[in-house]
Amino acid sequence: MSVKYKIIERGEPGVVGGGTKKFYASLISSGSLGIEALTDRIQQMSTVTGADIRAVLYAIADIVPQLLSEGQIVTIGDLGNFRLSVSSEGSDTEEEVTKANIRKSRILFRPGSKFANMLSNLEYEKS
Repeated sequence: MSVKYKIIERGEPGVVGGGTKKFYASLISSGSLGIEALTDRIQQMSTVTGADIRAVLYAIADIVPQLLSEGQIVTIGDLGNFRLSVSSEGSDTEEEVTKANIRKSRILFRPGSKFANMLSNLEYEKS
């Protein structure tokens, strides 16, 4: 199966009137899968009940943010790992750096090997 894409035209960011416009490929989503559909798919390939699967998924959604806020890197097998990152303003000396320098934090996800393999084997189809 292939991933569908469409062609979109974009101007130059920050240039009045868009500047020189170019055409780019943009992926088309084929929908989204909620926790119930995900549970059904997992249940079809395992002996675990839907209730147990949902319990684990909801527990992961509860515990991962807690662990990240404690400074942990959370690795979930072949799924990949989650970690925190911050953007901060620079200071002239080490002593001047405080928590006030931190502008924002974000969560980074690094996919596992199965995702990397999937990405290297993707096929694309123009829509």
